[in-house]
Amino acid sequence: MKDLKLQQAKEILTALGMPRGQRNDRSGWVLLALANIKPSDDWSKATAPLLPIVNIMDFIRTQYGKDYAANSRESIRRRTLHQFEQAQLIERNRDNSERTTNDKFNNYSLNDEVLAILHKYPDEDWKSEIEKFLQVVPTLQEKYDKKLDLAKIAVSLPNGSEIKLSPGAHNQLHADIVHEFCPRFVGEGGQVLYIGDTASSRNEGGKYLILEVDILEKLSIPPMSHDKLPDVVVYDEKRNWLFLIEAVTSHGPIGPKRWIELEEMLSKSSVGRVYVTAFPDRTEFRRNAADIAWETEVWIADNPDHMIHFNGDRFLGPH
Repeated sequence: MKDLKLQQAKEILTALGMPRGQRNDRSGWVLLALANIKPSDDWSKATAPLLPIVNIMDFIRTQYGKDYAANSRESIRRRTLHQFEQAQLIERNRDNSERTTNDKFNNYSLNDEVLAILHKYPDEDWKSEIEKFLQVVPTLQEKYDKKLDLAKIAVSLPNGSEIKLSPGAHNQLHADIVHEFCPRFVGEGGQVLYIGDTASSRNEGGKYLILEVDILEKLSIPPMSHDKLPDVVVYDEKRNWLFLIEAVTSHGPIGPKRWIELEEMLSKSSVGRVYVTAFPDRTEFRRNAADIAWETEVWIADNPDHMIHFNGDRFLGPH
């Protein structure tokens, strides 16, 4: 029965038009797990539980005897689930679309249209359900895109334009920096030269949403890889200050090593550098306080009117 169910799952994936790389045993077992179909079950019993990848792997191991190593999770996500999602066979985080790609609570589930196909397989006219599904896939894509767009974080820039960041605590802190920090401590005329986005894999694309290359070059700031840039870079032309702001929700603050690296990269620029580490709350600040470099600033989003100055010969400003 195990072999039969696997062959049936691959037949369904073939009929759905999946590429060859997603019609193999791995993808067949993943489909069986997502449908909660055990070897002795009829396909009419298919359901759509919310399954993290580890639960999918547990199901495949206990029900079908295929034991994937723990480090196979990324292969299952990138080589099967990602394509299932693109083909609209499944929905990610049906219970909470605001989760980011690396959230430990990420889960996957079959959508209703695919369940309708499985419930009729193999005896009823399941292939007509396939045809119906393939006709509505573009509509489903629009529906899911709209749902994801609603979950995005709108950021109103000082120049009046608006961008949208993918959902998540880190990007929310980016928005707080622009909306709360900049008006208080940069003032009018501040220009956002760079802002990163912890984009998920749902076609948001890119690591950054703003990168003002021309202005950076005029300030004699060399091209930097996105990994080397702080999360948000803002220029105050009036004072000729460059605010280099690291947003900390999981990664570390501007520590001594990071400060030295940035100073070296900016050594040919005459612009005044203001290094800021931004935290969402005091709990996160306390967790990282010992690693913060001297002569830098700290801003905490849930207490936005105040700054913490780590020594230096002045308060806010270049050192």
